[in-house]
Amino acid sequence: MVTADWLDIGPVEQLPALGARTLPVQGGEEIAIFRCANGDVYALVNKCPHKQGPLSQGIVHDTTVTCPLHNWRISLVSGQALGDDSGCVPTIPVKIDGGRILIGRKEALASVS
Repeated sequence: MVTADWLDIGPVEQLPALGARTLPVQGGEEIAIFRCANGDVYALVNKCPHKQGPLSQGIVHDTTVTCPLHNWRISLVSGQALGDDSGCVPTIPVKIDGGRILIGRKEALASVS
């Protein structure tokens, strides 16, 4: 389902708990979609603010992901680096409707351009 504001990217059950999948977008960039243990789903641009590591390959715990390159922890809620690290990853609005994951179309396209 595609609407003017939201893009349906698939059923929630295809995204494993404490896991991630990527969604390619224009310009060869990617958005990472994460599912927490409690079922919450978040989306971020798939680049750590430190060395652009692929966050989708990191370890998800609670509402954070640890970058696989240098262990920076990134909040899935805000996109902010945590602890002593500083930087921010653009977040993409997510909602669940009828068991389907929807992401904000305009924000997804704008965040990677």
